[in-house]
Amino acid sequence: MKIDVFNHLFPRRFFDQYIDCPGAPKDIGKRVRAMPTVVDLDARFRVMDEFGEYVQLISLPSPPIEKLAAPDKSPGLARLANDEMAALTIKYPDRFPRFVASVALNNPEQAVLEAVRAVTKLGACGVQIFSNAAGKPLDLPEFLPLFEEMHKRQVTVFLHPARAADMTDYASEPKSRYEIWWTFGWPYETSAAMARLVFAGIFDKFPGIKIITHHMGAMIPYFEGRVGWGWDALGSRTSDEDYTVILDRMKPHRPVDYFRKFYADTALFGGAAATRCGLEFFGVDNVLFASDVPFEPLPGLYIRETIRCIESAGLSNDKKHLIYQGNAEKLLGLAGATHAR
Repeated sequence: MKIDVFNHLFPRRFFDQYIDCPGAPKDIGKRVRAMPTVVDLDARFRVMDEFGEYVQLISLPSPPIEKLAAPDKSPGLARLANDEMAALTIKYPDRFPRFVASVALNNPEQAVLEAVRAVTKLGACGVQIFSNAAGKPLDLPEFLPLFEEMHKRQVTVFLHPARAADMTDYASEPKSRYEIWWTFGWPYETSAAMARLVFAGIFDKFPGIKIITHHMGAMIPYFEGRVGWGWDALGSRTSDEDYTVILDRMKPHRPVDYFRKFYADTALFGGAAATRCGLEFFGVDNVLFASDVPFEPLPGLYIRETIRCIESAGLSNDKKHLIYQGNAEKLLGLAGATHAR
């Protein structure tokens, strides 16, 4: 059994009302509208059938809900999305055993209420947030209640990157070019969000909180040296603020030790070296199988390539089982809930 924990789908009603409509998002909106299997279930099932015992935990793709509506309207979009996702899991339990709930972080109070409703009433196995909330960092006090509630309920947080072309590559330019905002910007976004949570003390405030970082923890495994020895010298490069108090608070741990507390998924688009790097950094027990479909250039390509990377990593069958199935069942409470076709 392979449980794909981080892939994306739009329920038809949500897609028609908010994505494929006048005034819909550009750039990443253009991308999601061009992917048939993001909404066409028959096409999606044909791809899934190629992989035997294979199921998906579905979540909404970009753009974040807080980008689609103002704070007074966005909670309604989240409710609609979660109701529609829950209906898909009821109708197709052998395809989509569970879903990951959406929340609108531009209305933090309602985001907590909707996360609880989705988990307790609709059967969501986690809650997806993005690496910034309409430009705000996740370590602001207004978002702390969401992390607190998810920790209290032992609900997993799925961290997805978010960045658009209006975040420039150079200060002298009006926009990012060549889709650099996506290729390099999204891994940076995830890494920056992870760092803000680490240094804000999220793992000290909420020991055991469960956060899955999309795309194998982004830049963190590759930059282990800078994250490790580099941040051991936190404060040595800063003149107007004393960061050494953060290091004192972390002792006897190092900053890099906190980054290993995150979970990571295998959605690396066929990057075998990156897969091995992430496995070495996080450890097999903290890595879950994911493909990021349906954003591949050819149907099923990312699933095939992800499987190839795992199979080529020299892992024992027991360790591969943990990545493909066991870790997801334990982390997300899925034991007995997955019944592939």
